[in-house]
Amino acid sequence: MNNFNFYNPTRICFGKDTISQLDQLVPKDAKILVLYGGASAEKNGTLNEVRQALGARDVSYFSGIEPNPSFETLSKAVSQVKAEQRNFLLAVGGGSVIDGTKFVAAAALYPGDTWEIMLTGGRSITQALPLASVLTLPATGSEMNRGGVITQRATQSKLSFKSDLLYPQFSILDPTKTYSLPAKQVANGVVDAFVHVVEQYLTYPAQAPVQDRFAEGLLLTLIEQGETAVTQTDNYEARANLMWTATLALNGLIGCGVPQDWSTHMLGHELTALYGLDHAQTLAIILPSMLAEMRQAKHGKLVQYAERVWQITQGNDEQKIQQAIANTRAFFERVGVKTYLKDYQLGSEIIEPVIAQLQAHKMTALGEQRNVTPEVCERVLRASL
Repeated sequence: MNNFNFYNPTRICFGKDTISQLDQLVPKDAKILVLYGGASAEKNGTLNEVRQALGARDVSYFSGIEPNPSFETLSKAVSQVKAEQRNFLLAVGGGSVIDGTKFVAAAALYPGDTWEIMLTGGRSITQALPLASVLTLPATGSEMNRGGVITQRATQSKLSFKSDLLYPQFSILDPTKTYSLPAKQVANGVVDAFVHVVEQYLTYPAQAPVQDRFAEGLLLTLIEQGETAVTQTDNYEARANLMWTATLALNGLIGCGVPQDWSTHMLGHELTALYGLDHAQTLAIILPSMLAEMRQAKHGKLVQYAERVWQITQGNDEQKIQQAIANTRAFFERVGVKTYLKDYQLGSEIIEPVIAQLQAHKMTALGEQRNVTPEVCERVLRASL
């Protein structure tokens, strides 16, 4: 196991009727900006519960944060924060809204061109407004981590950023707030959480059995609960387990002291930026082909994955690996997320532009061993057609 520092200051308030805790958690004198996506937060009653819990505090609102939050939209929120002198940000929504709120928190106090935040991956952030979240879509783990992903529409660039200053002070997780979600969004959340775990787990053995067993437990929970969470709208236990699993998948815990991959995410970001696919859709397309392409470098952990997660005990190592990858693809399909580019009316014409964007963003040595080159990515995309 490698050396590591683990730090996570976010308070989690989990369960039914926890939105009322906003009254105790938010300072009475805070000048709050509530940021959210579209009309669903209003229609399902979540926004009204937030209003009631905040009581007589000074509150204004910013709506319209997209599923892939854009720099252009978030810059408008930054202008509103400055004009109204807001000093506390509250995200109400899923990972995109929380990611966007993190950007606004940093950009509102940033002295220069705010796109520099993205170009430096957040390293240039020296101050940020306090923020918190009310989670309505389990998927990204942004409610308990320090990072986010933002897209600049003008350049079709989707980049990530992170800073210790961007941990939410607290996050409220009420599984009942997911009941009104479309099945597609819940399915995307299952896939997103699954791939988050895989990117930290399926690398090479690092003699870290605690992290491995944590990761395997999360994967098994998603396999056991995922379909139920998608198909049974008001199954509280399934939605609660999905919500908590998605949070634990990317709050830093299972990544402590182990190598991490993230090549599937980086390649997927380019597909989203160029062609508008949902983030989870790109992950479902790329991951099976990426695992197949990198099966020699990931041999030891893939066999472990096959045996411990999928309980594959028959056959030689190569047969176990092939079956585990096939099971992964089948799981994504079962929860409702298609796994080939052709399912989204995309073909070989996308390969050259995606590779060009990877190169433009200096994503030329990806993966835990920096051996996922543009040539490897091209083979992965061809295998995903």
